[in-house]
Amino acid sequence: MTKPIIGIAGSEMIDTEGLFLGYRRSYINEDYVDSVVQNGGVPYVIPFTGNDDVVKAQMEHVQGLILSGGHDVDPHLYGEELKPNIGEIWPARDHFDMLLLKLAEEMGKPVLGICRGAQIINVAHGGSLYQDVAYRKEQTLKHDQQHTPDLPTHGMKVKEGSVLAQTLGKTEFMVNSFHHQLINKVAPDLIEVAHASDGVIEGLENKAGNVLAVQWHPEMLHKNPDTKFQNNLFKFVIENAK
Repeated sequence: MTKPIIGIAGSEMIDTEGLFLGYRRSYINEDYVDSVVQNGGVPYVIPFTGNDDVVKAQMEHVQGLILSGGHDVDPHLYGEELKPNIGEIWPARDHFDMLLLKLAEEMGKPVLGICRGAQIINVAHGGSLYQDVAYRKEQTLKHDQQHTPDLPTHGMKVKEGSVLAQTLGKTEFMVNSFHHQLINKVAPDLIEVAHASDGVIEGLENKAGNVLAVQWHPEMLHKNPDTKFQNNLFKFVIENAK
């Protein structure tokens, strides 16, 4: 059987030194690519473009979609002005990712949103975010461990019977954490299915069960012997893409 092609939404990086100062480069972290390869899929990095017609053509050539991490989501998309603790935003990439998501959903293609990708899914469906952990009233854990990407640092509980729980095969485990924005209001057509031990929402799914969103980084955990079950998230996309 032909292996399914899984599109990974790309980002850009800008050279800050050397011969090509200011040069823009399309990129994605290698962990995303390796996670798809190791679980039976063919990874295709979808480079950022502001041309909607090109984005539509890009989505016609993949069978599944992974929305990757990166910049903060523009608060204007959920009706807020920028607060002091907001990080760097890139509205053009928000549009790019949301168009990829919309097209994937219209075509019935499975989607996995990771970190920013999970936030994009929530905001695109009408939800909102905390612009920074400081704006959540409840006591909040450290959600940006900054180093050691394959080290789980806080607890996670997943709702029994959810697609996410069935996919992972577990309802309680530890995850890594590299984010300062949090899911606030959950979109009306999404279901919250996972929470960190401080109550922060870290897992969503749609009612059809073909869109999953996780706040942690499974691509950074998939090689760790203690967290290899995180590979099941990539298998979810690959198997449903078939």
